[in-house]
Parts: sequence; structure tokens; C-alpha cells
Amino acid sequence: MGKFIKAGRVVVLLQGRYAGKKAIVVKVFDDGSRARPFGHCLVAGVDKAPLKVTKRMSKKKITKRQKIKPFVKYANYNHVMPTRYQVPTEMQPAMMVTDQQMDSPDGRIEARKYVKKLLQEKFLQPPADKSGRPSKDVIYLRKKLRF
Repeated sequence: MGKFIKAGRVVVLLQGRYAGKKAIVVKVFDDGSRARPFGHCLVAGVDKAPLKVTKRMSKKKITKRQKIKPFVKYANYNHVMPTRYQVPTEMQPAMMVTDQQMDSPDGRIEARKYVKKLLQEKFLQPPADKSGRPSKDVIYLRKKLRF
């Protein structure tokens, strides 16, 4: 069976603090690492998704409702469920977070800020797919998981 959890795949986290939240796989560690001797991946995701906005709302309220809260973490393969969605390559998922940033608390904060900026930008202006419509993958990532 081929590997289907690759960088750029949208996954749903199943366990822990971010259970039920959607994330993008940034880097995979199929054979594990010294610190984590099991198959795992580095993910960047959306903790608090943007809320719905309408025409009647003021500019201030719209900007407040379009803010997101991101997270970055390592997740065991057993605790993630891959979806059929894959983010467009122009988002460059491998460049979102690095291992060096994950080593220090300051690096994690810096990575979260970058992910927040990138995702908010892509959620407001979703990249177009082959037919010219907004990418369904980014729209799926933007919506809160209802269950």
C-alpha cells in the first residue's frame, strides 16, 4: 500500500487538545525519530476557524470575525485521519514550519505567527483550481468540522 499521508494533505486530529480540528501535514516521519520512535508528522492547523460574515456588518466586526487561531504540533499517525483534500502546492506546506522552530518555545511562536498570516491570506483569497473556481481544499480547511 502506498503512502498517502504526505506534505500538503489535510487531516483531522482525533486525540488530544486539538481533537476534531483540521490541519495540514507539513512534514512526515514515517520511521520516527530519536525523540519520537514511532511514525508521526508535523502538522499546522486551525484551532479557531473564521466566523461567517454578512454585508450588514461593520468593517471592524468583519476583520474581527475573520481572524483565526492556528496551532503547530507533532501528531502520531494513529491520532490523525487523512481526508481526500490536499492544499494547493503554491501554499508550500513544507515551508510553513521547520524542525528547528519546533525545538524552542520562541520558534513555535514564530511558526504560529507565520501560519496565521498565511492561512488568513489564503482564506480571504482562496487560490483558484484548474477550472478557475476557488480551491475546494482551502474552503474545506476554512470551515469548522461539524459533528
